[in-house]
Amino acid sequence: MVHMKITQLVGLFIIGAALLMGSPCYGQSLLDGDRIPTGKGDLIIQPINHATFIMQWDGHVIYVDPVGGAKKFEGKPKPNIILLTDIHGDHLNGDTLLGVAQDSTVILSPPAVLTQIPAKLKAQVTTLTNLQTKTVASISFEAMPAYNTTAGRTQFHAKGRGNGYLLTLGGKRVYISGDTEDIPEMLALKNIDVAFLCVNLPYTMTVDQAANAVRTFKPKIVYPYHSRGSDLDKLKKLVGNDLGVDVRLRNWYP
Repeated sequence: MVHMKITQLVGLFIIGAALLMGSPCYGQSLLDGDRIPTGKGDLIIQPINHATFIMQWDGHVIYVDPVGGAKKFEGKPKPNIILLTDIHGDHLNGDTLLGVAQDSTVILSPPAVLTQIPAKLKAQVTTLTNLQTKTVASISFEAMPAYNTTAGRTQFHAKGRGNGYLLTLGGKRVYISGDTEDIPEMLALKNIDVAFLCVNLPYTMTVDQAANAVRTFKPKIVYPYHSRGSDLDKLKKLVGNDLGVDVRLRNWYP
């Protein structure tokens, strides 16, 4: 009887180890950020700085606009997916990409970004124009428009150059705005569970624009990011509590 129990325990250990080794994050630590339940485990979100953050879900690790050098990501799980949104230095840095990408990492970017990606990594890049979709590791990615509309700001982000992204994973829809104002494509979004919204002048949205956007498309959870110098307490107040939107203010500028 004792021998059978030991054999069963050994068998369970072997099966568990095999399952772990099949995961892209085997041997890597979990993030310590917010956890959002999905239909297939938690989505973990960890801000890094400004427009840069990491998401981890179902054994997959997604870096969004990794910049600032590889040291910023020490101790973090390695990415098997990288999302790039625009050509500017707060979204794209070749040395950082070389320092964090693995040979198997899939990189999604707008076509305009491709010329700035290191030659060593270009074979790993899939370019998506606005509204194109790509499924990677059971996650659906749709490239969303991101651009300026206000007179005097249109030179910062031309329509069609940059991408936001709409992810579908574990039955949840996650919207990453990229650098944009409150464009019609954003205001028309439906059933968004988590949204990352840029808020800073003169390049993206004002606090009032961001609040109007949130109250229009009503994400369940919203993270203001790319927000240096913005009054996020005012944003939270303008969004209010009547719609049930959870405005999460996190430390994007450690």
